[in-house]
Amino acid sequence: MIGSHCTQYYAQQGATVVVYDNLMRSQIFSSDKKSVEYNWNYLDKIKNVVLLKKDIRDTDSLKAAFQKYSPDVVIHTASQPGVRFSLDNPVEDFSINCVGTINVMEAVRLYSPKAAVVYCSTNKVYGDNVNKIPNVELKLRYSIRDSKGVDEGMSIDLSGHTPYGTSKLSGDLYVQDYSHTYGIKTGVFRMSCIYGTRQFGFEDQGWLAWFSIQFVRGKSVTIYGDGKQVRDVLWVEDVVQAYDKFIKSDLRHEVFNMGGGIGNTLSLLELLEILQKQTGRMIEVKYEDWRKFDQKVYVSAIDKAQRLLGWKPSVSPSEGVSRLVKWVRENETLFS
Repeated sequence: MIGSHCTQYYAQQGATVVVYDNLMRSQIFSSDKKSVEYNWNYLDKIKNVVLLKKDIRDTDSLKAAFQKYSPDVVIHTASQPGVRFSLDNPVEDFSINCVGTINVMEAVRLYSPKAAVVYCSTNKVYGDNVNKIPNVELKLRYSIRDSKGVDEGMSIDLSGHTPYGTSKLSGDLYVQDYSHTYGIKTGVFRMSCIYGTRQFGFEDQGWLAWFSIQFVRGKSVTIYGDGKQVRDVLWVEDVVQAYDKFIKSDLRHEVFNMGGGIGNTLSLLELLEILQKQTGRMIEVKYEDWRKFDQKVYVSAIDKAQRLLGWKPSVSPSEGVSRLVKWVRENETLFS
């Protein structure tokens, strides 16, 4: 979803955009619905887009693509994004997120050393340390006490991460080191919950889209925990703007926590209320135990991105959810 929006943004500005994807997202989430394939076909209709169905773990193909196209910008969104998948398949999670990332950085180093690199990292790099932040329990949510959120200085050490959090952290650190060691321009964006149109949410990833899809279809959802867990949410076109501002800046190496910030947060229970109002329907809500390494509250402190990039979120959660519900309704047959 993020990669497709980046592609559309730059292609419409006249740039040639090469999309490199192995299209295994549906397989990762054991879905017979064609999710990433929809975006693939969507991009195929846009001028200036080149589609390469390849795997970043295939070093020969990756290097050949870099040699042929010599990119000025590399936005690395290719990853295995599911926590549950990583718990069941830690070796493949490592292969995609660690080996794949160092392959990308090596291709940049060898063939496009002047390129600007954006790496899509995750808030999961902070692991269980997030749960050490004091919070208070309110009627519909947990709230961080006396804090504007997690900044880039939070420790990544002495914490349970899940294999997913560990593999993404490894990629995060490698991207940083390729800047320090080889002088490559890199921006690491540790992202919270990014959502938007053309997002095929699953129970294990893309929860806001998943809930929206289930509401529109009148299907049930399962909440793990009590539903008061909170995340800051960011509309996808806002994150594309943040990437673009970094790419066009004079900054050489930075790490940003990227999300909606303290002003754009939702709990699961609050999202249920919004969706009930917007769809006019109630659905069955089931509850199960908390999952391993669930974070009760994660809110990005986005002061650094605001200060260094001159960027801020522009779409509120209520407006974003409304746009997403509208898109799901218009494309309901994709989910039936």
